[in-house]
Amino acid sequence: MTRLLIVAALVFVGVASVASAQSLGDVAKKEEQRRKTVKSSGKVYTNDQLKADPTPSVPATSATGTTPAPAASTPAPAPSDDSTDKGDEKTWRKRIADARDALQRSQAFADALQSQLNALTTDFVNRDDPIQRQQIANKRDGVVAELDRVKKEVAAQTKAISDIQEEARRANVPAGWVR
Repeated sequence: MTRLLIVAALVFVGVASVASAQSLGDVAKKEEQRRKTVKSSGKVYTNDQLKADPTPSVPATSATGTTPAPAASTPAPAPSDDSTDKGDEKTWRKRIADARDALQRSQAFADALQSQLNALTTDFVNRDDPIQRQQIANKRDGVVAELDRVKKEVAAQTKAISDIQEEARRANVPAGWVR
């Protein structure tokens, strides 16, 4: 008798689950009908509608330990001795904007390298295998060297910005042109 009850219960549960299950096609049709009834999905923003953020974003830390491709180093714009540049507002604004963009890219790259260095250091500490530790140490040394290079580049670009501002001051350029 108990066996009969157990078998009946199992059959009942099996039939109930089959009857209540929906096929993928049914779910897709219901979703399509639901989407047709929704009037709009909301406002869509494009890059043209957004203002540029003046502060660089902090990149997410990567625990994978992969090395990012080195950014193309942009040399700081050299001070121009052209007498035609001295009075042109557009030229001064472009020079200072280019210098600040290069500085911002270098700072973002330095932040990414620092995050990668932190991840590699953590990975190095958590490894027991000497071969894996050596591989991680080699990667870490490469990242440290690249980070040092980028930090020097940031310092040079910061100096270039102050040089442009000083050159503009000496040329009696309005301060608003190089802000």
